[in-house]
Amino acid sequence: MTSAHDTSVVLRYFAWLREKTGLNEERITLPSGIATVGDLLRWQATRGHPFDMAFAKPEAIRVALDHAHAKHGASISNAREIAFFPPVTGG
Repeated sequence: MTSAHDTSVVLRYFAWLREKTGLNEERITLPSGIATVGDLLRWQATRGHPFDMAFAKPEAIRVALDHAHAKHGASISNAREIAFFPPVTGG
């Protein structure tokens, strides 16, 4: 028997996050209690190596929910795709 909380989400990794995790994307069922972007970023750092290194500074990571940029306090409840980006720098 499955519930609404058992739905999987696609996580996509870009730039140095892709390099550090070794993944372009993964489909995962998130644990209960992960409600916001910030919750997800903190949880990512607890997944062991190499996620601990990739998500060591969650405040520096930008996130998009279904292709729309989101703040760390945003709810992820209806997201089907969550993308992680390093901050954009320029000169």
